[in-house]
Amino acid sequence: MSTVETRPYIPWKMAQDFMVDVFVAYGVPRADAEICADVLLESDRRGIESHGCNRFKPIYLDRIKNGTLLPVTNVEVVKETPTTVVIDAHDGMGMVASYRMMEMLIDKANTYGMAGGAIFNSTHYGIAGYWTTMAEKAGMIGITGTNARPSVAPTFGVEPMMGTNPLTFTMPTDEAFPFNFDCATSTIQNGKIEFYERSGTPAPAGLVVTEDGDTLTDPGEILKGLRAGRCALLPLGGLGEATGGHKGYGFTTIVEILSAALTGSPYTKALSGKSPDGRNQMYHLGHFFFVINPAFFMGLDTFKRTAGGICRDLRASQKAPGAQRIYTAGEKEWLAWQERKDKGVPVSESIQKEFMALRDEFSLPYKFPFEKD
Repeated sequence: MSTVETRPYIPWKMAQDFMVDVFVAYGVPRADAEICADVLLESDRRGIESHGCNRFKPIYLDRIKNGTLLPVTNVEVVKETPTTVVIDAHDGMGMVASYRMMEMLIDKANTYGMAGGAIFNSTHYGIAGYWTTMAEKAGMIGITGTNARPSVAPTFGVEPMMGTNPLTFTMPTDEAFPFNFDCATSTIQNGKIEFYERSGTPAPAGLVVTEDGDTLTDPGEILKGLRAGRCALLPLGGLGEATGGHKGYGFTTIVEILSAALTGSPYTKALSGKSPDGRNQMYHLGHFFFVINPAFFMGLDTFKRTAGGICRDLRASQKAPGAQRIYTAGEKEWLAWQERKDKGVPVSESIQKEFMALRDEFSLPYKFPFEKD
């Protein structure tokens, strides 16, 4: 399914142990660090490198260092009913608060069939599909979304107003992998542009709009422009209404509303991570989660068999000329894991340099496979 991999690999356990040790060196409690490292590596296991090791330093470590992310997470349940939970993450690790949230919701859905929750005063919670997969592994349906720093323009606009705002569903099937739909509601996410910049690859045209209505393809220029508010990502469907951009805009707005309104927390431009005078400040992100237990409907086996049957029907349908196969959501991620599970995580040259610098900074006892003797 993929091109020949030329980057060196780090064994999964070594990558996990190293990232945990670095998180601990930055002040993250070890149990929390293990959750955070696993979330990041799950992204690489699925082949979604925009949210894996690629973001370890720039999104998490650098934010701890600049004070916009607290290493110790005070997970406070501020409101709870038999089927709902509201958590204040107190600007700690969003992944730690989300893990606790999903544990609680799965337990509630086991008893009552459905449960929902929201988190506020949070930070980046990693790959959204990690949380919905927790529900799927428990035989349930998982749904989540999160707002983010403003980078997406509304249809007919050019100003970055909302985040890339993923809306994610994972559902159990009777196949070797679940139906896992995990993507941003924008044409591209910030992490993918960061990945293009690191790999020296231009971004595809038509994903970004400038103040003048033009497009950009240089990832470094895009990232600078996004931070300065001079350009914006486009919602799913692209520019205008002709190709359905207004539909993606609607989905992005749904995620923005649910992420903020369920907790009464900040939204749109207030999530920039910058104060009015340009200083760093906490992001105060919001996330929402829902868990549905099929056992309370027609049963888990019926659900899995039907969901699997739908996926098989879609993959068996007539292919377009020149197309080799049809995929269903989650299949490519499963295939990526089959390819990588015995090899490890592939790391680019920039990540290799980051890992060695972090190792040396904290005198950690690691020698990576890519290092020359």
